[in-house]
Amino acid sequence: MDLYGGHINKLIEELSGLPGIGTKSAQRLAFHLINMPKEKVERLAATMVEARTNVRHCKECFTLTEQDLCPVCANEGRDHKTIMVVENTRDLAAYEKTGKYTGVYHVLHGAISPMLGIGPNDIRLKELMQRLQEDINEVIIATNSSLEGETTAMYISKLIKPIGVKVTRIASGVPVGGDLEYIDEVTLLRALEGRTEL
Repeated sequence: MDLYGGHINKLIEELSGLPGIGTKSAQRLAFHLINMPKEKVERLAATMVEARTNVRHCKECFTLTEQDLCPVCANEGRDHKTIMVVENTRDLAAYEKTGKYTGVYHVLHGAISPMLGIGPNDIRLKELMQRLQEDINEVIIATNSSLEGETTAMYISKLIKPIGVKVTRIASGVPVGGDLEYIDEVTLLRALEGRTEL
C-alpha cells in the first residue's frame, strides 16, 4: 500500500541508500526535510551539490580537499619524511584530532578484501609506492584491525621492506574489528606511540 505518494517514497528511498541510514531513519529524515522551510532545504541541497562539485583528492596524499594539496601536505612544518597510511579520510581526521602526529598521510580509499573483490590495484598502493621514491624515513601503517586491514598492512609491509624504508604498524589498543573513526583520541594516541616494526 502506498502510504505517502511518489515524492515522499522516492525521498525515503534515496535517503535509505546512505550508509548507516535504515528505512525508519530515512523516513524520519524525509519528514523532517519536508517540514523544514523551503529556503533551508534549498540551501542544504545547494551545499551538497557544491561540495560534490568542488571537493577532490589531494594530489599527494589523496585525502579530500578543495585545493590541489590538502592543508596537511601543504604545511611545510609537517614531517614529510614520515607517512601514515590510512584506509580513508575519516581515519586521517581521527588522527588529526589527537594533535600529536606531525607527519603526513597517505589515504588508500579502502583495504584489500578478496571476499569483496577488492585487490591491491583497487586501492591507492601504486601512488604510495611512487611517493616512496622520495626521501622517506618511515611508513606507519594505520589500517583498521579488521581482517581486511591486517591483510592490507601485511601486503604493504612486504612491498616496502625491499626498498629499505622503515615500516611500522600502529600498536594494538585499537580493538580488533574496530574502525578508527569511532575510537577516542587517547586510544589512538596510545596505538600510535606503541607502534611496532613489521
